[in-house]
Amino acid sequence: MILRLKYCAVTAALFIALTFCFERPAYAYVDPGSSLLIFQSLSAIVTGTMFYFRRRLKSLFTRSSAETTDASEKSH
Repeated sequence: MILRLKYCAVTAALFIALTFCFERPAYAYVDPGSSLLIFQSLSAIVTGTMFYFRRRLKSLFTRSSAETTDASEKSH
């Protein structure tokens, strides 16, 4: 298992080294708005995930009615 993992790591390192050896100039321009687009995309993914799992998230931060009644009965 360790030998296979070592083989994969060496292969990946050689592949990355080869990609740097055969690089070509990129005739592209990245404007400052591109980073804002990436930020907007990531925030939309996080917000969408939170909206999708909103019931589970809400249950983490609120007590259920059964827990509330148990706690009030124990205090009396």
